[in-house]
Amino acid sequence: MIHLSHPEAGVALVELDVAPANVLAMAERARLLEAFAAIDADRTVRVAILTGRHGAFCTGDDLAESLSRDIPTQTAAILHFLDMCDRIAAVRVPVIAVIDGWCIGGGLELALACDIRLAGPRASFACSAVRMGLTASADRLTKLVGESRAKPHLLTGAPFDAARALADGIVAEVHPSEGLLPAALDMARIIASRAPLAIEATKRVASGLCATADEIPALAASADHAEARAAFIGKRPAVFTGR
Repeated sequence: MIHLSHPEAGVALVELDVAPANVLAMAERARLLEAFAAIDADRTVRVAILTGRHGAFCTGDDLAESLSRDIPTQTAAILHFLDMCDRIAAVRVPVIAVIDGWCIGGGLELALACDIRLAGPRASFACSAVRMGLTASADRLTKLVGESRAKPHLLTGAPFDAARALADGIVAEVHPSEGLLPAALDMARIIASRAPLAIEATKRVASGLCATADEIPALAASADHAEARAAFIGKRPAVFTGR
């Protein structure tokens, strides 16, 4: 199952609940994309959190299901998984991945498609595609951390822990398990308090979809920019409406 909830105003929480290791068969992928489509369409949502239950974030494709696929179907299924990650990466709002368990293979690709990654001490990562005769994460991981840090992970497929992920810049923060989701909610709350149009524009620029100069005319003309200036002069908190 895929659970979509709204623990706070402006914050969506998506939880993978596919025991025991949160594999994503085709049906679960469809449900995950439906959840993010709902988030994208809901203008009250300003930030999303993606996490997994059962001591895992995600472990990629359902290998049992894959055994029933012929070569064209398997090829299409692999490309579909990559497209799913691209579609989540393109979601309007920032997405925070909360990882406290297995995050391997396609699961790591999914985490890399998120904008921010937070990890707990039980997190275990692996670029395991090369162990399955495939390739994955080479684009996203190399862009994120650089070739010299990415290639040892990509070419060995060896597991690594949260401390290594933090040192290599794969995750932004590491928190104790009991404080991991609260830390993500704290971060989400801050993001949700900022000007929504500016947050969305900043995500687009940081993702390489456009240049800062492309976004400035609309932002400068926005009601939120006017509100921010008035609030600063008036020494009061700004109230942003996304207009």
